[in-house]
Amino acid sequence: MYIGCSHSTRKFPSAAPAAAFPNTYLMIATSGGLNQQRTGITDAVVAACILNATLVIPKLDQKSFWKDASNFSEIFDVSWFISSLSKDVKIVKQLPKKIGKVFNMRVPRKCTPKCYKKRVLPALMKKHVVQLTKFDYRLANKLETGLQKLRCRVNYHALKFTDVILEMGNKLIKRMKEKSNHFIALHLRFEPDMLAFSGCDYGGGEKERNELGTLRKRWKTLHSKNPEKERKHGKCPLSPEEVGLMLRALGFGSEVHIYVASGEVYGGEETLAPLKALFPHFHSKETLATKEELSSFSMFSSRMAAIDFMVCDGSNVFVTNNNGNMARILAGRRRYYGHKRTIRPNAKKLYSTFLNRTSMTWEAFATMIRKNQKGFMGEPNEVKLGRGEFHENPSACICESSINVMRMLLPRQPLDPIPVTTNTKSFSKEITDEVEPLEWSDINDDGKTTGFGYDLFTRQEEPELEDTLSD
Repeated sequence: MYIGCSHSTRKFPSAAPAAAFPNTYLMIATSGGLNQQRTGITDAVVAACILNATLVIPKLDQKSFWKDASNFSEIFDVSWFISSLSKDVKIVKQLPKKIGKVFNMRVPRKCTPKCYKKRVLPALMKKHVVQLTKFDYRLANKLETGLQKLRCRVNYHALKFTDVILEMGNKLIKRMKEKSNHFIALHLRFEPDMLAFSGCDYGGGEKERNELGTLRKRWKTLHSKNPEKERKHGKCPLSPEEVGLMLRALGFGSEVHIYVASGEVYGGEETLAPLKALFPHFHSKETLATKEELSSFSMFSSRMAAIDFMVCDGSNVFVTNNNGNMARILAGRRRYYGHKRTIRPNAKKLYSTFLNRTSMTWEAFATMIRKNQKGFMGEPNEVKLGRGEFHENPSACICESSINVMRMLLPRQPLDPIPVTTNTKSFSKEITDEVEPLEWSDINDDGKTTGFGYDLFTRQEEPELEDTLSD
């Protein structure tokens, strides 16, 4: 079993003394939505550590597509953020009053520690206050272990949501658990801005092309794309119906409860109808909470995103429909906290399966889906050490634990496998349990195994530990 281990040790001590250079302040202006800003905040702490500067609480992006006026203290617990990192970096809420002008500059993407010392440190020593603008992914992916562990301490421990967000998020998790002992959280990511940015075609004809084309003009640097080529290369989010079919093929029955994290879905209820037909137990913030409960959040996209983040993190299985910022950060967080399952569609390989689905039986379709999804089902060793984006695969912060440690850390509450019934049918018929139950060719009569050889709602354990520990 694997657990997070980002604490400092003798080998990897706290990253730096607090503000070795007096009167030097580092500021950052984050960019993008909540989770993109989260990566920027995490990397800003590490950058301040590299520069031995005092970090000023970051400014959140209030001018981007989402136009959210929230500041840092309305999303995250400022006092906790400062105190929990006090041994690594000195952090202040604001600049001292008697300070000179702020010098603005931008560092290149994936800037290394050497890059920061060469580009930023001279300006910092001369100007005393430097603000790094559009601070998103401005720090190298690969760093020395001590700095990577600092990244994890920031992301997984110091960045704690405010009490009001925590209260609402936990309330929704509790309400989901009351409906079912286990549930799926789906980050659908089928909002108009996402589809416009992707340049993909979803069969809406001229109306869709005009609407999404208008949105694409907001990004002046985007080039026109070939929708069919993008889909063939796996760069298009699956439609809600395709996500539903994939999950049914993987063995999730219609009795499963799904929490959908999403903003405004392009096409509205008409687009969601096929997914809801496959999974009638369909939930969201809006169905679980009253308008009054959401009133203090609903006008702020970052606060709504924070609630979705919490519920997705609290799910038994997290399904992501694209490899965006929220998907990567949550996948990394779920790896860090004991490898809770995260399923990613292998969109490149699923392309041909969905394209030809009407010409094959459900049995053949489900078999192809399961085959194509191997390696994308959230197993601990799917991603090799050091590969991929660090926020998605924080390998430097994950340790293999002993049985005794696991006994203390893991909840001893086994999850029952979902029963799945079988019956042969073709895609030419409507897939609803009310008419006929879906076929799942590799299920035993007792309904307790899947084509992958494990329960999809539990983490895969080493065989010798299965009798010792339960999830």
